[in-house]
Amino acid sequence: MSNTETQVGIQPITLTDRAVRELIMIREAQEVPEDHGLRVGVKGGGCSGFTYVLGFDQPMENDDIFEINGIRVFMQKAHAIYLLGMEIDWEDGLKNRGFSFNNPNATDTCGCGTSFSA
Repeated sequence: MSNTETQVGIQPITLTDRAVRELIMIREAQEVPEDHGLRVGVKGGGCSGFTYVLGFDQPMENDDIFEINGIRVFMQKAHAIYLLGMEIDWEDGLKNRGFSFNNPNATDTCGCGTSFSA
């Protein structure tokens, strides 16, 4: 492990079985390299103040690294206060199709489900 990676035992988020299945299918379809993991984070923007970051990426400096349901997850240390306890699920219904974020830290969310305030 290099100085840019920190292995952490406590999982800050949960990935449902449906989300894991979809992430594995995406990883295989896009031929994501083995050294990449799932980046989960936040960035400023959206109609409520923050939007979620979710995608495959390489580890970066100040990342915490987790193994969640067989998925290697990267998260910037500073993002944990916004994401602690969050559940990521996959919805495949008539109204919604995509990843959903159930975040207990969100004080307000917008109708799109990908923007929140804390």
